[in-house]
Amino acid sequence: MFVVQTEEAFEIVRGGETGGVFVTCEHASERLPERWRWPEPDRRLLSTHWAFDLGAAELAREYAARIGTVAVLSRFSRLLCDPNRAEHEASLFRDIAEGERVHLNVDLAPHDREARLRDYHRPYHAAVDVELDRRAGLHTLLSMHSFTPLYEGQPRTLEVGVLFDREDDLGAQLVAAFAKAGFHVAPNEPYSGKDGLIHSAAVHADRVGLRAVELEVRQDLAVDPAFRERLLAVLASELR
Repeated sequence: MFVVQTEEAFEIVRGGETGGVFVTCEHASERLPERWRWPEPDRRLLSTHWAFDLGAAELAREYAARIGTVAVLSRFSRLLCDPNRAEHEASLFRDIAEGERVHLNVDLAPHDREARLRDYHRPYHAAVDVELDRRAGLHTLLSMHSFTPLYEGQPRTLEVGVLFDREDDLGAQLVAAFAKAGFHVAPNEPYSGKDGLIHSAAVHADRVGLRAVELEVRQDLAVDPAFRERLLAVLASELR
């Protein structure tokens, strides 16, 4: 079974009901809904990690289909509002990227801020909660992300990062499995879940008593179907 439900703020992939892992993808799309337009200076950010996580949506969909589970993916750019941030966080509406202003978010009017939260951020998170509540037999929430191979002029050789906060044992298990399969992998890199950087996974997992972990895959590899196949084969064998 592989069914997709598409709504304004989110997409739900139903790969089955047997998998014990629930999947989310907060930065799945660079879509800017029709009521907004990209300011011309911001077009430099399209098709880059500032707008969305390249390859993350494919990872989420393919993994859900492989293990027979549900995935919830966002359908709006992280520049509209970031669903991997709490509503009070300053980076919810990013206004600087590559040292330049993000004009979409400069001098954001209160009514515009509320519209983005009401129609996109909150419905995405509500959909995750609804799907979690209708599933039994889950043990882990896995959030799929990707990271840029070049950040602020510095190349990254890391291929896979396993992010976690309290799940040190699960994190170590996944790191060991990826390393054994020949991947360049590290725990809590290039960001750390212990610094609150797996916000969405942690909040939703904590609510229903699941383990929370986030996978970060380098974007030039995440967009490669052959690499995804190798990666997901390992992941599915360790985390079903």
